[in-house]
Formats: sequence, structure tokens, C-alpha cells
Amino acid sequence: MSDTTSRNPTAAPQMIADALLRTVAGTTALFRVTNANTDTSQSEVGLVATTFVNVAVSPALMRKLRPTWKAGGEPGWELMVSATGLEQQVNALDIPSVEALFAMTLAVTVAGQDYLIESVAANEAFGQIYLYRLLLREAVQQGL
Repeated sequence: MSDTTSRNPTAAPQMIADALLRTVAGTTALFRVTNANTDTSQSEVGLVATTFVNVAVSPALMRKLRPTWKAGGEPGWELMVSATGLEQQVNALDIPSVEALFAMTLAVTVAGQDYLIESVAANEAFGQIYLYRLLLREAVQQGL
């Protein structure tokens, strides 16, 4: 048998996803990641303070998920982020992949509110990822 499925050599799914995210009130999400220290031996023993960088990714769209009916259940949020926006930041930060960016992320800030990543899913068409969907929960501020 031969493979007769159609192949899309262009980035049409990514362009369509970007256009839709911008059209429906797209916003910018800030991913707070640890900054890479050049002197690893001093940073490993705590001589150099860890610094953080906010990485702006757009277009992105935030929506509130339906509440769950379990006791103490907090409402969840879904953040839909453009794959092209994430790829641009991955190339700018010189990290291996988008998954590595998610692993480095301590918090996601949207409209001044901090969220924590619970899970990540990727949507793809024609073998290309065009959208990442992040399941988020609100970060609770701890008092001292």
C-alpha cells in the first residue's frame, strides 16, 4: 500500500491559529522562567542568586473552565498559546524545545494574575503543532 494522504508543506494551520487567537481578543502571556547563569559552579552552591525573566508570548487566549463539583475545588483556566509565538521565544532563549520552556516555567502571568501550569496539550494538523493548550490554576499567595 502506498501513502496517499495529503501533505501540507506550508504553515497554514499555524497561520490560521495565530489569526484566530488575535481576532478573539488575543492577549500576551508572560512565562516566568529561571534565567541561565553563566557560572554554574558558583550558582550550584548558592553564591550567585537565581534570577528570573518574564518571557512574553503572544497571541494567547485565556478562558475559564467549568467549575468542578468537588469539595474545595478551585475553578480551572485554559490558556491557548500560539505555537509560532512559543517557537520564537524558544529560539530567542536558545533552549532545546517548547517542552523545555514549559519545564523551566515557574508561573504564567495573564492580566496581572499569576497561574501555575497543571498540564500541557498540543494540537496538531498535517504533522505540525499549531496550538498549545495549558491547564492552569490560580497561584495562591502565601503569607509569612
